[in-house]
Amino acid sequence: MSLSASEKEENHRKMAADKAEKGRKKRALWERKWKRLDIVKAFASLFVHFLCLLAPFNFTWPALRVALIVYTVGGLGITVSYHRNLAHRSFKVPKWLEYFFAYCGLLAIQGDPIDWVSTHRYHHQFTDSDRDPHSPNEGFWFSHLLWLFDTGYLVEKCGRRTNVEDLKKQWYYKFLQRTVLYHILAFGFLLYYFGGLSFLTWGMGIGVAMEHHVTCLINSLCHVWGSRTWKTNDTSRNVWWLSVFSFGESWHNNHHAFESSARQGLEWWQIDISWYIVRFLEIIGLATDVKLPSESQRRRMAMVR
Repeated sequence: MSLSASEKEENHRKMAADKAEKGRKKRALWERKWKRLDIVKAFASLFVHFLCLLAPFNFTWPALRVALIVYTVGGLGITVSYHRNLAHRSFKVPKWLEYFFAYCGLLAIQGDPIDWVSTHRYHHQFTDSDRDPHSPNEGFWFSHLLWLFDTGYLVEKCGRRTNVEDLKKQWYYKFLQRTVLYHILAFGFLLYYFGGLSFLTWGMGIGVAMEHHVTCLINSLCHVWGSRTWKTNDTSRNVWWLSVFSFGESWHNNHHAFESSARQGLEWWQIDISWYIVRFLEIIGLATDVKLPSESQRRRMAMVR
C-alpha cells in the first residue's frame, strides 16, 4: 500500500531526526577521542570551578573586590576588544590601546584573540546551522559550554582558522597565541602572591567563572529566550536583564541584525556599558571609524508591527 504525502513527510522527518540524533551521539563527551587541547581546556575549566568551591572558605572583603575587578577587566576585554574591536572591526583605536584591551580579554581565560575571534566569525557566518560552532540546535548545554571541549568537531564544521588572517599578520596576536598558557599561570601566581588563597579563589575562581558563564549565556540563552526586534535569519534574542552583567552583549538580536555596529543597546534605555566606553574613547579622539546602523538599515531590518 502506498503512503500518503503526509505519511511520507512524517517518515522523512523521523529519518532526519534519527540521523541528527546519531550525529549528536558521536559527539558525546565520553564517546570520542579527546585531543590534547580539549583536555587542557577541560582541566582549566574544572580548576576554575574548583577554586569557586574553595572561595567561601577564603572570603575577605579585599578578595571580593579583586573578584569584581577581574570580572570587570576581563569582561570588558572580551566585549570591547575581542568582540567589537577585533571580531567585527566596529571601531579603531591606536595599536597600543588595541593591544592593551586585548590583553585584558586574555585574563578572562577564554582563549587567545586569534582563537576567540575565529570562532565568533564562524558563528556569524553559519549562525544556527549545522556548521555553527556552538549551535543552539545541538542543545542548550552544548551551545553554553560543551562545544569548548571538542576542537575536532569545530574543525569538522568550519575548517581551519583561515578567517583571521588580519590578526595572524600581527606579531602581538601570534605571540599571545603561542604563550597564552604562561600568561594565565603568571596571572594566577600574582593573585596568590599578593593575596594568598583568598585572592586566587575569588579572583581566578569567582571572577573568571562568573564572566565565563555570562559570555556563555550569550551563546546559549540569547538564542532560545528573549524578545526579537529585528528580522534576522536566526534565533537571536534580546535578554534585557542580562545586559548589565554582560556589559551590553545580551542585546543579541540587535547585534545579529547589525553585526558591525559598535553599539548594541540601540535604544536609550538599553544599557550597553561597552558602548559607553567606545563612545567616550570617540569623544576624546582615541576611537575612530565607529560604525553604527543607518536609518535605512534600521527600517529594512525592523519587524513588521
